[in-house]
Amino acid sequence: MEIYKNPSYSPRERTIDLLSRMTIEEKAGQMCQVDGRHDPETWIYKKHIGSFLHVTGDEPARLQKMALETRLGIPILFGIDAIHGHAFQSGATVFPSQLGMSSSWNPELLEKVAAITACEVILTGLHWTFSPVLCIGRDARWGRVDETFGEDPYLIGVLAKAMIQGYQGDQLSDPYSILACAKHFAAYGETQGGRDSSESDVSERKLRSIFLPPFQEAVKAGCATFMAGYNAIDGVPCSANQWLLHDVLKEEWGFQGFVVTDWDNIGHLHEDHKVAATLEEACTIALTAGNDMMMSTPTFYEHALSLIEKGIISESLLDDACSRILELKFKLGLFDHKRFPDQGMVSTILGCPEHRKIAYDMALESMVLLKNQNNILPLSKEIKRIALIGPNCDDVQAQLGDWSFGARELAYPEVPTLNYHPEYDPSPIVTILEGIKNRCPHHVQIAYEKGCDLLDENNHNIEEAVETALASDAIIAVVGDTNVLNGEMRDRADLHLTGTQQKLLEALKVTGKPLIIVLVNGKPLTIPWIAENADAILEAWNPGMEGGNGVASILFGDFNPCGKLTVSFPRHVGQQPVFYNQLPGWHGNAYVEMTGEPLFPFGFGLSYTQYEYSNLMVSSSSLGVNDHLTVSVDVQNTGKYEGTEIVQLYINDIFSSVTTPIKELKGFQRIHLKPGEKSAVHITVPVASLGLVNRKCQYVVEPGVFEIMVGPSSRDMDLLKTIVEVVA
Repeated sequence: MEIYKNPSYSPRERTIDLLSRMTIEEKAGQMCQVDGRHDPETWIYKKHIGSFLHVTGDEPARLQKMALETRLGIPILFGIDAIHGHAFQSGATVFPSQLGMSSSWNPELLEKVAAITACEVILTGLHWTFSPVLCIGRDARWGRVDETFGEDPYLIGVLAKAMIQGYQGDQLSDPYSILACAKHFAAYGETQGGRDSSESDVSERKLRSIFLPPFQEAVKAGCATFMAGYNAIDGVPCSANQWLLHDVLKEEWGFQGFVVTDWDNIGHLHEDHKVAATLEEACTIALTAGNDMMMSTPTFYEHALSLIEKGIISESLLDDACSRILELKFKLGLFDHKRFPDQGMVSTILGCPEHRKIAYDMALESMVLLKNQNNILPLSKEIKRIALIGPNCDDVQAQLGDWSFGARELAYPEVPTLNYHPEYDPSPIVTILEGIKNRCPHHVQIAYEKGCDLLDENNHNIEEAVETALASDAIIAVVGDTNVLNGEMRDRADLHLTGTQQKLLEALKVTGKPLIIVLVNGKPLTIPWIAENADAILEAWNPGMEGGNGVASILFGDFNPCGKLTVSFPRHVGQQPVFYNQLPGWHGNAYVEMTGEPLFPFGFGLSYTQYEYSNLMVSSSSLGVNDHLTVSVDVQNTGKYEGTEIVQLYINDIFSSVTTPIKELKGFQRIHLKPGEKSAVHITVPVASLGLVNRKCQYVVEPGVFEIMVGPSSRDMDLLKTIVEVVA
């Protein structure tokens, strides 16, 4: 038996043996990833394809069997955009958007979400998800903020590691593991004007300080693949950036997996970035830069062979890239276990009650209570009539968010009734309208009126909505945005509510009834009127298929909200940036027209109870670089509901050789407290994490005084403070 076919050998040994048997054509083919819906037979039999996209249903099994019949029998790697669940597969579990899930600050729950996604993906014959997204969402105009974990590099790194662990398991050979992909490498969210895929004007020092750390954490977590961003950095497109892909990622960080381009990045080098006069030149640039698999550039195959024949590139470039791809296929077990779809298990596992329960839990923990004037929430048992109004009350597409089938594939199979809530509606996707109707007590009447359209200013029934509101005891208005206002190539210049939503809310306010706003949106919106006039605001993000049940559980008091924002809300689009970890300025942060402070800051989120912080202490007031700092604080639940608080630790390097942020998150801890209960919270951080990137682009911890801040949000008024000194 050939070594590469013998599982007793290591993946590396099997890779070396297989590579020695391959032709140049077979190596070039393994580096290609194309749409498997178009002439897959030619790609398998004549071009030795390495990976397919957009293949679902029975096709993965059919195509994989064809690949196994080829000369060497190299299996195909099937990729899918399973960003927040296997959301392009009918019947699968759809979780909240990544931005929503980040608001839980719950890495353990995120790991469960990723493990469920991996299970459902692998059962359908696919092996690789293009997730997690490690871009930093610091400009709300950018269309892809909903795909991020928010604005803080440290938190992004923590949550990314959890998802990678969930996707990949303890080892890739685990039966329900899939390959994770850290994207988009790098600084993709920092483009000019918040415009998708444009230039990112960042220096190497800024890259190393802000944008690279989450990706380095992904390497430490063993992330199998990286995806190069569409954008250019200081004039060099990411897929042409040898320093980024090879020198830093592969050499400096020791990344052992492979790099895949984003969609037709090679073509973009020629057609959009204009750094290559021909596609052949673009292929040369991409190969020498360190890309290993070329997504959706079909002509790469012919160009690679031509470049080798002309002597422009060395076959060793193909050997390195191909070996990285093959070794992951061996580690994943594709050569041995084949991982064909299991149609029998698909019908019982996908969207099963256990998986939906985690979707429900994540929806609950993702939601953020932004305002609760006079404790209007949870809803009083005295309320007899509720007016449920707004365009997002019953909008499946808005609720599921981007990277999902939206309204295109709603013909789900029936799902058994779950046990975790006696009033649970077994329908597959529970909208907020359905969730509230199912959960509200029998003596409460629900009157629904859409009121207006999200986009069409001429399509509204505001008068009917007002009449409905006047006949009620309280109004629940569900507003926000929808998929056409979020996502790739969907950047916005205006973050106000669209359509006639604002007019609808103003008309409802005039009724004098309590006004409770539920936001269903993919990114922060500019809502100062809502902040001032609503009695309560619940940020639900895109809460997934269980979102309706989650919103209802919070409104009626079954669950005490505990989510905290991971991205700051601006008051006005022109006020940006408002991210919390800004650099200090000389003349304050106010504009002529308004303050520079965000409407709702990073880390902010209310509860139905209250928490009191006291007795801030540090393990030592003087520490060395190799020491660990333990920060302790007492937290007491002084309200009448039990709940979960997220305690946040920030630091400020008061004096430094280069400018440093006014505060940076360095740790957090979730704590559950019953009414009246007090507990000491201890957060330990290595002093080595208090460093900076100096003018030589070196990471160093400088001696000096550091401010330690602990509290429930990033706002100064919420933080207890003390100082420690780091000595040389």
